[in-house]
Amino acid sequence: MANVIVFDLYGVIARVQTPEARQRIVELAGVREEQFWEAYWACRPPYDAGQDGPAYWAAVAARLGTRFADVPALIAADLDSWCHVDPAMVEVVHELADAGHRLGLLSNIIEDLVPIWEKRHGDWLGRFASLTYSCRIGVAKPERRAYEICAERLGVSPGDVLFLDDREANVLAAREAGMAAEVFESPDQVRALARTHSGFGASH
Repeated sequence: MANVIVFDLYGVIARVQTPEARQRIVELAGVREEQFWEAYWACRPPYDAGQDGPAYWAAVAARLGTRFADVPALIAADLDSWCHVDPAMVEVVHELADAGHRLGLLSNIIEDLVPIWEKRHGDWLGRFASLTYSCRIGVAKPERRAYEICAERLGVSPGDVLFLDDREANVLAAREAGMAAEVFESPDQVRALARTHSGFGASH
């Protein structure tokens, strides 16, 4: 079995939106919070699969039956809310790469964020053998094809991959695609899985 570990980005290596960032976005939208987030997430899949920012926000506004006063400000606030990392997990990435693991990334991410991430975080992203972004492949997790493309880009079969994601639905879909997969809990959990999972870390 190949020594391959694939990570989700958000909620694993990257931090999810803070309450403060979420509040700023809601204030810019000028919509009741509960209604806003329902529309925000309901309209997100096409955005993750490559839709442009203005079209996404137009879809959100349409779902809410409103018009946003400042779409560029909403886009900027939204992008900023998704650009922060967990330093402890960045350390794990370096550790695993140094130990000889072949690393992959499979992220549901919008096109506008990719250059920001690659500019700000190119040092540790460079440790990955393959970066698979939903917006670049036109399909997002938990669709099976996303996992298959990720494995193909790493030059392995899904059965060779240990996959970690913070969302159970994405983990279950990875298993259905043939990967060994676990819900992410902590940096130490990742280290333990890398050491003990059958076939992974066997040479180190």
